[in-house]
Amino acid sequence: MDPYEYPILVKDLNKTFKNKKSSVPDKVAVDKLSFHVKKGEIFGLLGPNGAGKTTTIKMLSTLLIPTSGKAEVLGIDVSGKNEKEIRKRINLVSGGERGLYYRLTGRQNLKFFSDLYGIPPETQKEQIAELLELFGLTEAADVKVEDYSRGMKQRIHLARALVNKPEILYLDEPTIGLDPEISREVRALVKKMASTGTTIILTTHYMYEAEELCDRILIISNGKAVGYGSTAELKEMVFKTSVIEIVTNDDPYPAVDELDKMDTVLHVNSERSGGRFVTRVNLGEGVDIMSSLDSLFQPFGIRMIGYDEPTLEDVYLSLVGAK
Repeated sequence: MDPYEYPILVKDLNKTFKNKKSSVPDKVAVDKLSFHVKKGEIFGLLGPNGAGKTTTIKMLSTLLIPTSGKAEVLGIDVSGKNEKEIRKRINLVSGGERGLYYRLTGRQNLKFFSDLYGIPPETQKEQIAELLELFGLTEAADVKVEDYSRGMKQRIHLARALVNKPEILYLDEPTIGLDPEISREVRALVKKMASTGTTIILTTHYMYEAEELCDRILIISNGKAVGYGSTAELKEMVFKTSVIEIVTNDDPYPAVDELDKMDTVLHVNSERSGGRFVTRVNLGEGVDIMSSLDSLFQPFGIRMIGYDEPTLEDVYLSLVGAK
């Protein structure tokens, strides 16, 4: 494949962490992953904690060396001796508030990282001004980052990641711990960055975020790929299953607990939403327990019950084997 069209190519990638104690088995963090990423797309890496997402990101950004398999970033083997060439052309943003110098202003942070990447001084001033404008930080440019709001800190994180005009940007849980308004703001900025042609690799635990942003998705469980494709293609993988949604006035925990024990129920999930409780039940092919569900949930004040299309969250829970 052409590295210009496919800037990331991964084949049978593996990462095993050796345990110093002979009595404890080695930890296989990434187990023969294969995928490719197209230029300019937002590519999602989804999976539960410990699935191997961050380890994969670290290998693709040359922070970890693969145990076996092959990964090429921008046509360069990540296991070779050209990691500096890769690092010049990529950048990484992790969730949380680390990676900035809080006693410096926003502008000074951008200048510091511009110097690290060897951006010529004669172009820095204009480029930094453009980044501050892009992320809505012009008025706060000369305010110390320690005085920024949480949303402003995340914006300066993203601005910092663009100082070297990366061809590939890794976003590792960029909205973790942020309130809904700030998260929405960050998602809008991610879309804006992708629209400029930057290839973005996104890890997230938020299924709605992945469904909104990602062109294609790789779902990982225990280091292995269990789903790969667009949201529509992933839904096709569980198309033969059915989903029933029940909205109740009261918490249906006893009913959910009973369903969780049934072999015919692939998974069940219940959440409070707007003062009511929304329960989604994913059933195996050909299973029909609608009348039983009606009786089971009646004591909790049913507001609505009916079949629904599977969401990405339904697909995810089905593929990772969670109830």
